[in-house]
Amino acid sequence: MSMSGTDEGGSGSGGAGAGTAGTGTGAAGAGAGTSGAGAGADRDEAWEVGGGGAGGHVPDSPAARLHALFEGHRLTPTQRRIAHSMVRRASEVPFLSSVELAELAGVSQPSVTRFAVALGFDGYPALRRHLREVAPAEQSAEPGSYNEYQQAVEAEIENLRHLAEVLADPRPVQRAGQLLAASRPLPVLGLRAAASQAYGFAYFAAKVHPDVRLLNEGGTMIHDRIDAAVRAGATALLCFALPRHPREVVDTLAYARSAGLAVVTVADSAFAPVAKVSDLLLPAAVGTGLAFDTACAPMLLGRVLLEAMCDDLPDAQARLEEFDAGAAARGLFVE
Repeated sequence: MSMSGTDEGGSGSGGAGAGTAGTGTGAAGAGAGTSGAGAGADRDEAWEVGGGGAGGHVPDSPAARLHALFEGHRLTPTQRRIAHSMVRRASEVPFLSSVELAELAGVSQPSVTRFAVALGFDGYPALRRHLREVAPAEQSAEPGSYNEYQQAVEAEIENLRHLAEVLADPRPVQRAGQLLAASRPLPVLGLRAAASQAYGFAYFAAKVHPDVRLLNEGGTMIHDRIDAAVRAGATALLCFALPRHPREVVDTLAYARSAGLAVVTVADSAFAPVAKVSDLLLPAAVGTGLAFDTACAPMLLGRVLLEAMCDDLPDAQARLEEFDAGAAARGLFVE
């Protein structure tokens, strides 16, 4: 759906998106079906990064091939951390020693060895040989002249490139858009670092969706607000989850699922702690090169998700035009 004339420059081309749904094990399944709203929904669906399923296009990228390598393996939290680090630095991993990979992931060297064995290899050297065969990548030129600020920007550019690869399969985001558009009301959850992401999504979504309820403050009342949304007819909840992941977010998502809501989550990784309590997880990496994480990719994925939701709201364009007319009459914006 392409829209123009909104107060935030809302021209856009949409409908393309992709993601992965996590089960908390690090396994990814083929894209045969998607979770539905309500208590009877299939809670264990998983998507492979880049898309699986009959006839689906799987991007031929180092990151996609790494995800295929992890598919079907039950990984511990430490092993998921290693896998996440490998995906984020997919082009470098085939050339790293076990010690270097351990430092990159923030784990011990024996943990890397156990990870390789868990994937079915005799040890890390065998895994690295396999990676050089199935995930070759051109070594990029050393950015020796980049200062730390430029390096942070380059890292975010790489995160966006990876997101573009994931978006090659539109089905997960399209399915998420359907779930969110059909939920009346639509709760949008984001706590601590993710609060601004949830606020931004809710701000725009309210222009086209009749009832958006922002949940950006934790506490004992958050379950009450979820109960109220369910009583009002909500069938799905959207969550933005960014590191460090608050325990309250995981608990809240578990409660939302027990209340019958289908949980759609935008998270920094398919291996994030919220994966096990999400029905459909859409990954977008964050940058970690500065004192505080940067979240350009999750923000962009949120906008893509808005576009997909608009595609399933038949009166979205009319609502935007109505808003524009009212804004003009009120002189709301400086032209």
